[in-house]
Amino acid sequence: MILLLRGMLLMSCLVGVVLAQTASRPLAQPIPVDRIVAVVNDEVITLHELRTRLDGALAQLQRQGTQLPPRDVLERQMLERLVIDKVQLQQARDMGVRVDDAQLEQALQRIAAGNKMSLAQFRAALEKDGIAFASFREEIRGEMTIARVREREVESKIFISEGEIDNYLAGASGQGGAVEEFNLAHILLRSPESASPEQIQKLRAKGEQVAERVRKGEEFAQLAAAYSDAPDGLKGGDLGWRSLDRLPPLFAEAAATLKVGEVSPLLRSSNGFHLIKLVAKRGGGTLAAVQQTHARHILIKVNEVVSESEARHKLEGLRERIKHGESFAELAKLFSQDGSATKGGDLGWVYPGDTVPEFERAMNLLAPGEVSEPVQSPFGFHLIEVLERRVQDVSSDRQRAGARQVLRERKRDEAYQDWLRQTRDRAYVELRLDER
Repeated sequence: MILLLRGMLLMSCLVGVVLAQTASRPLAQPIPVDRIVAVVNDEVITLHELRTRLDGALAQLQRQGTQLPPRDVLERQMLERLVIDKVQLQQARDMGVRVDDAQLEQALQRIAAGNKMSLAQFRAALEKDGIAFASFREEIRGEMTIARVREREVESKIFISEGEIDNYLAGASGQGGAVEEFNLAHILLRSPESASPEQIQKLRAKGEQVAERVRKGEEFAQLAAAYSDAPDGLKGGDLGWRSLDRLPPLFAEAAATLKVGEVSPLLRSSNGFHLIKLVAKRGGGTLAAVQQTHARHILIKVNEVVSESEARHKLEGLRERIKHGESFAELAKLFSQDGSATKGGDLGWVYPGDTVPEFERAMNLLAPGEVSEPVQSPFGFHLIEVLERRVQDVSSDRQRAGARQVLRERKRDEAYQDWLRQTRDRAYVELRLDER
C-alpha cells in the first residue's frame, strides 16, 4: 500500500512538472490528424485514404515518364475517382455482390504469375516498393467487385440484334479486309445527368481551354491526369490498342481522320466532352485463314494444399506414365481439375487467342502427338498434347460470335460511362477537401 501511494505521489509530481513547463512555453502548433474529405451517402472518405491512393497514382505516372500536374490538381481528380469507386462499391453491397477470399487469392496469384513471380515473391516486391500488401489486396478486391457490378448492371444489358450482326458482316469490317489497330489516349469532361445549358457551356469552355493547352504543346497524359473524369484519367488517359470497329462510333470517326500524334477537336457525346489523341497506329494487313489446334490437357491447380513444386512433380509422374503407354485421356479423367476432365481433357479445336498466352505459346511449340513438359499458367500447371492441326477459314458461327463481341465492345464503354454518370448523380456527395 505504501509503495502504491508513493507511486501515485511521484506521478502527481511529474504531471505538475510537465504542466509547469508547458505553461512557461508558448503554445505548440496543432498536430494535423486524419479528417473527412468527402461524404458519400452513408460513408466517408478520409484524407489518409486519399493520400495513400494518390501516392500510388503518382508512382505509376512517374514510372510511365509522365510529367506530373500540380499535386492539388491531382488530389481533386483522385478524390472524384474515390467517390466514383465508393458509389459503385455501395451499389455492389446493396446488390449483394461480393468477392470472397478464395476468389481474391486466385486473382492475386494470376497477377503474380503475370509478373513472373510466386505470390510470396510478388508480396515482397510490393513491400519493398513501400506498398502494404493488405492495402493492395483490398484494392484488388474492390476492383473485382466493381467489375462484377459493371458486368451485371451494364454489360449484361447490352443487346445486339441479329440484324446488327448481319449489317456488320455485310460491311467492310466483317469481310476480312484491312485490319489496322489504333493506340488512343482520351480525356473526358463528364457532364451531370440533367445538366443545364449554363453547365454545358461552362464545361465546353473548360474543354476548349484543355484543347488549346494541348495545341500549345502541353503533354496530353499530364492533362488527362489533371482533368479527365474517365476511369483511365490517372493513367494518362491510355485506352490501349483497338481496331476502329471496337471503338465507340464517335471515337472511331475521329481516330480515322487523325495522323499519329494529332489530337481531335473537342467532341460532344451524351456523357460530356472528349478529346482523342492518336498515339500510334499499326497493322493494315488482311485477315487470312487461321490455324486451329486440336489439343487436350491435364490441369493440376495450385492452392493452399498443393504447392507449385507438388503440382509440377505430379504432372511429371503422369507424363512418364503416358510415355510408357498409359492413355492420356484416361489419366485426364482421373486427375485433371477442370471441366474438360470428363472428356479426357479434350479442348476441341482451339483458335489463336482462345487460351491464356502461356498455354498457347507452349501448345504452338508442340508437334502433333507430342506431350509437353509441365507448363505453368495462371490456372496452375498443365500437360498439353497436340492431336492435330488444320488451316481453314473462320466458320460462319465463329464469324457471328466475333461480330457480336465487336459490337458489344463498341457499345460497352459508352454504356458504362452513361451508367456511371447516372449513378454518381443519384448519390449524396459532400466534398470537404477545401475545409481546413
